Amino acid sequence: MKRSINSLLGYIIKGTDGEIGKVDDFYFDDQTSTIRYLVVKTGGWLSEKKVLISPEAFQKLDSESKTLSVYLTQEKIKNSPDIDTDKPVSEQQEELIRGYYAWPGYYGNGMYGHMGLGMWGYPLVEVRETEKELIKRKAEEHTNDKPHLRSTREVTGYAIHATDSDIGEVEDFIIDDVIWKINFLVVETGNWFSGKKVIISPHWIKQVKWQEQKVIINHSKEQVKNSPKYDSSQQINDSYEHSLNDYYEK
Repeated sequence: MKRSINSLLGYIIKGTDGEIGKVDDFYFDDQTSTIRYLVVKTGGWLSEKKVLISPEAFQKLDSESKTLSVYLTQEKIKNSPDIDTDKPVSEQQEELIRGYYAWPGYYGNGMYGHMGLGMWGYPLVEVRETEKELIKRKAEEHTNDKPHLRSTREVTGYAIHATDSDIGEVEDFIIDDVIWKINFLVVETGNWFSGKKVIISPHWIKQVKWQEQKVIINHSKEQVKNSPKYDSSQQINDSYEHSLNDYYEK
């Protein structure tokens, strides 16, 4: 099912033994557009700590109660490695947290693709108390490494540039909640298109200038304006998605 990222913000995360917190943000891989983690604000029970939870831990998403159940305990969350979620996450930091939870590595973007030992030689099991300080120090040593994960909250507001003009700003993201991948960016067009919204596929992005907070697409303003109409109040179905792809492929 296609869902809006903004619609998922504030969802309650339920562990196997109680509430963990609420969805505060999402991290996506800037090479594949895949959602790698939810950023969860834990609330008072853990001094407002923010933690990362991978889709690999997801159990059930309930739209009516706005809850997402995960296969994690409060104790497991409490003892997780400290990661500064207000900054981009490096591969080294990511491996620490994946090793702690025993989440398998994924392929193609520099992450380890083996099981057994993580980069620092720790078994991919519960981290013992004596190892936590070493993990923290190693993470600090790599805080300035090149990030490969980006925050959806950070990218919201980025300017969208067509080949011949600006067309608006990133307002939201549409994701597939089965494979947890970004299908489209929702763009607020402002006055040039009567305030209507359009959607842009990551496949149409030519370049992202992260420092300038700009997304450059390889289509013209007129092409975007004449694309199949997007109705933000309606669920994106396969028919609409096919018509949109056919339009831009022409």
